[in-house]
Amino acid sequence: MSVLSRILDSSTLNHPLLRRYTALIQEDLSATYSRDIQKWLLVAPIIGVCTGLIITGLTVLLLTTIWGRLLPIYLSHHWMIIPGLLIGFLVTGLIMQFRTPNPDQHSTEEIIASYHEHHGDIDMKPFWWKLLAAITTVGCGGSAALEGPSIYGGGAIGSWLWTKLERFGLEPEDQRLMLISGAAAGMAAVFRAPLTGLVFAIEMPYKDDLAHEALLPSLIASVVSYATLASIVGPEPLFAFSGSTSFTPIDLVWSAILGLGLGLITMVFTITFRRVRALAIHALMPHTLKLVIGGLLTSLCGLLFVTIFPGNLVPLGPNYEAVRQVLTVPHRSSELVVFAFLKLCATLFSLGSGGVSAMFVPLFLTGGALGNVFAQSIVHSRVFDLYAAVGMASFIAAGYKAPLTAVVFVAEVTGGHSFIIPSLIGAACAYAISGESSASRDQRLHEAVKFSGTSGVPVRDVMQHQIISVQADETLRTFAESTAAHPHSVFPVTDRDQFIGTVAVWDVNRVPAEKWESSTIREIVNLDAVRVSGSCDVMEALRLLVQEDQKQMLLVSGPDGSPQGIVTKTDILRSFRTPPRHNNRKPGS
Repeated sequence: MSVLSRILDSSTLNHPLLRRYTALIQEDLSATYSRDIQKWLLVAPIIGVCTGLIITGLTVLLLTTIWGRLLPIYLSHHWMIIPGLLIGFLVTGLIMQFRTPNPDQHSTEEIIASYHEHHGDIDMKPFWWKLLAAITTVGCGGSAALEGPSIYGGGAIGSWLWTKLERFGLEPEDQRLMLISGAAAGMAAVFRAPLTGLVFAIEMPYKDDLAHEALLPSLIASVVSYATLASIVGPEPLFAFSGSTSFTPIDLVWSAILGLGLGLITMVFTITFRRVRALAIHALMPHTLKLVIGGLLTSLCGLLFVTIFPGNLVPLGPNYEAVRQVLTVPHRSSELVVFAFLKLCATLFSLGSGGVSAMFVPLFLTGGALGNVFAQSIVHSRVFDLYAAVGMASFIAAGYKAPLTAVVFVAEVTGGHSFIIPSLIGAACAYAISGESSASRDQRLHEAVKFSGTSGVPVRDVMQHQIISVQADETLRTFAESTAAHPHSVFPVTDRDQFIGTVAVWDVNRVPAEKWESSTIREIVNLDAVRVSGSCDVMEALRLLVQEDQKQMLLVSGPDGSPQGIVTKTDILRSFRTPPRHNNRKPGS
């Protein structure tokens, strides 16, 4: 018998001390790898590569092939601005109205809504149509940039990849993480800024917190996506400029003052934008007509500016070239003020009417222009690039409730790393003074006062299971007659066994009575109604109901979108007084 055999046959391996330490090692390894993070070493790079390739193609197509050729035409033939934008917005409207199920759902907002309400699931059927609508919105000169389709494209790719890789051991909750990781990869690629992509993606869902659970996959996906793009178009910063190498203590004071001022301006703009967007959504006209009106108003903003200030600066399109001018070329304060004002107006009309993209760069650029004005006219400083960087960070922090993203973004895409501290001060002040106002209607507050015994209670245990719903194709006359004696004033609306929104009695009263026979509920339905799953925490539901827009009810739907019930503030308050129903269930019921 060999020595090894004698050892194995002996009682050495069964020694109590060895068994004890073996158990401890197993316990430590189980704790170390309890989150099963190894899967992200394989999944996240796939998300990064796929997103990086698609966003690279989108970037080259828009910036070089389309806008790179259209901008010189606009600058040399100003009258072309109006027909150019009208045609582009007309095509966008037709695509969104006839090729997507909900023309008002797209870009960053769709990703945030999917994260909160649909477990990270994205409908991929209109995917390419929505990217095409983004190309026509931005490429014709709409005041927006590439981050909207990039975040949407990356998020949708991450969500879709989950359906293909689920069989390899992915959990259902991983779809939300892959959604956020894809969004991070899209942001990292389009701005050549992997850290910005990571930070924005985990800041994006909430106004006051981070989606911590998506940190690792978002980090890997962002780096890989950036590397994919950099290998094709190069790694240079998008808006590189020389920048100052130092700042004085008084610059920090001025940075705080600038942040406070721009925070107030951003607050006014975001509130106005949300109102205009809601008005456009509820307007009783075809979606295409809304876009055509928005395109006309946007074009007038651009035409007005180039008429007053002829040159190479115009508040239209992706405006990457305008960022470089604001950072490196001296401009009169009057020109920059008018530019900033018309840029915000053009953004309001482009995106408020339903244009497909987002306003990250418009906010960034407006802040830079006003920061430059602040340096010239208030501080009388030659270091205008420092205050331009602070203004950029302040506008993003206040507009998107993303102060960390704002500072990281300024540092990465401009190369102005020496501006981090002043930018951080300005961003913090802007974020604080702007309150809860946000350009995103789907961003949520993560923290709220906890009531004893309510945290962890799912909505399904307090919701109303018996609901009175309204069919979308029902006429207003039928609706008025059937609900006349009903005590409620808001009702859920269904179509093909799916919740599509809500309708209120006062919405019907706004329509002339002689049109009630020919008008349907579909024409006045409120598509902003919030949908949650039955597993949604009661405290999260309460936060949604007491937000600034004061929702009357939440629609509770299953994973397939089927109606399960509704929940109101009354239902939740009632649960504070009585034990939730799940506490009275028998085990296994």
